[in-house]
Amino acid sequence: MSKHNKIGIKGEQLAAGFLLNKGYIILHHNWRAGKKEVDIIAFKDDMLVILEIKTRSSCKVSYPEEAVNRKKQQFLKAAALAFSHAHPEYRNIRFDIISVLLDGDEVKEIIYFEEAFY
Repeated sequence: MSKHNKIGIKGEQLAAGFLLNKGYIILHHNWRAGKKEVDIIAFKDDMLVILEIKTRSSCKVSYPEEAVNRKKQQFLKAAALAFSHAHPEYRNIRFDIISVLLDGDEVKEIIYFEEAFY
């Protein structure tokens, strides 16, 4: 497995733990709709939360959350639409980003962006 894939998996695991500590119920990890993937789908306070997790080992080039560009947002919206068609019981949907910055194997920073885009 490549280094960036290992970093991404570690970031998703850390984000899942972060969410669980905040009282979220994690419904799915790496949920797919065709070629579109949602890192984490969670639920809390009558809100379905579609989460994109971005992890970096350095922010020399950019911060992790900056990688969630317009194209990625459109993919997430399309995946969320597919999920909501399959699960109409979820009426309220929000798009969030969790940014994870690592320093080696240690967590340097986790930032949670609620309502990151619409």
